[in-house]
Amino acid sequence: MTAKSGKSTRAAEAAPPAGAIPARSARAAETRRRRLVAAAFLLPALVLLGALVVHPIGYSLYRSFFDRSGDTFVGGGNYGEILHDDTIRTALKNTALWVVLAPTTATALGLIFAVLTERVRWGTAFKLLVFMPMAISMLAAGIIFRLVYDHDPDRGIANAVWVGVHDTFAESSAFPKARPGRDSPLAPAAGADTGGFTTRDPVRAGVPVLLPLVGVAPEDLPGGTRTARAAPAEPGKVTGTVWQDFTRGGGGRTNAVDPAESGLAGIRVEAVKDGRVVDSATARADGTFTLSAKADGALLRLPASNFREAYAGVEWLGPTLVTPAVIGAYVWMWAGFAMVLIGAGLAAVPRELLEAARVDGANEWQVFRRVTVPLLAPLLVVVLVTLVINVMKIFDLVFVIAPGSVQDDANVLALQLYRTSFGTDADPGLGSAIAVLLLVLVLPVMLYNIRRLRKEGAR
Repeated sequence: MTAKSGKSTRAAEAAPPAGAIPARSARAAETRRRRLVAAAFLLPALVLLGALVVHPIGYSLYRSFFDRSGDTFVGGGNYGEILHDDTIRTALKNTALWVVLAPTTATALGLIFAVLTERVRWGTAFKLLVFMPMAISMLAAGIIFRLVYDHDPDRGIANAVWVGVHDTFAESSAFPKARPGRDSPLAPAAGADTGGFTTRDPVRAGVPVLLPLVGVAPEDLPGGTRTARAAPAEPGKVTGTVWQDFTRGGGGRTNAVDPAESGLAGIRVEAVKDGRVVDSATARADGTFTLSAKADGALLRLPASNFREAYAGVEWLGPTLVTPAVIGAYVWMWAGFAMVLIGAGLAAVPRELLEAARVDGANEWQVFRRVTVPLLAPLLVVVLVTLVINVMKIFDLVFVIAPGSVQDDANVLALQLYRTSFGTDADPGLGSAIAVLLLVLVLPVMLYNIRRLRKEGAR
């Protein structure tokens, strides 16, 4: 009797209370209801994700194993062509160059701008100016920089600045097209001064010399130019005239100074004996010049520096510089993005740490390098990774800025994907293989970003 009563007591203790089962069932039902509601809200997004992302990725992978027509299975043939096609290999090299240069440059500039603008009164205005390009579309930015990099200094601001700096230190000639005319007393110079001209015969003191040139447009003559005049004879000196031997509207005499012709002011004239320059002079506004008695018996030379082509600047959009030029346009746009994010992180840095470093004797560079940058390191990684993902997909900026003649030199994977997949010579199979390759290259960066975000969320 006692044993039975003990078992009954334990059974009664183990049994759940009368209201426990309905309560547990109610909680389970509530959980299921919440999950269904969450699924109902997520369903439209999942459908769109599947239709716009998953299905295209799957179809691109499938299509990459077929030929141009899509009827013949070629296996990995399209992927093999990627490795052997010179244009696609150039796109791979340029994409690698973009990944290395563009994000690091934009992030570094953003860090510098964020740190410096904290110390100036007009920092907010400067941030606004630097961030403003983010409001411009890639297409508009491409059009802007296509003009900025124009080779003509009168149109492209980059070459206008470059030519201005160059001409400050090495002024270009005003007569790049000047040359001797018919039956001229001048002949092309030989030896080291190729490009210049010398007299055919030695000159004599007291006998004026005529040095006629043609090929200078009237509108290209230097300011202050006057009507040419024949130089008077001076005893013991060599005199002469350098002028434009051309009369507007016709007429005039060859190798003679006519009243309607202009002097070539500023041309340098050298007297050369035995290969050495013994005297020199510069033509006046009316083209006349005077040399000392040292020039007697010498050949007169118009050195090549008189006819040097005007400096036209740098060919920014040529095969050599087109990729760095386009990267510069990208940095102009995205440095503001990096600056704003880094500036927000910088505002959260404890000022006590910076002040403590200064009290310990650190200078500003040491504070920046050993305190500020390590504290901002996680944020710098975020910015860098974001820009790397963005750069891997760069297309429109390269397409708009690079002229058609150098697009092969500026090519990147996203642009090559477009050029291969569309147009009269389209190859959807090869284009799909390039798309898959681009996805494979982007995936590691995306996965790294996701893992890093999860780690930060778990802290």
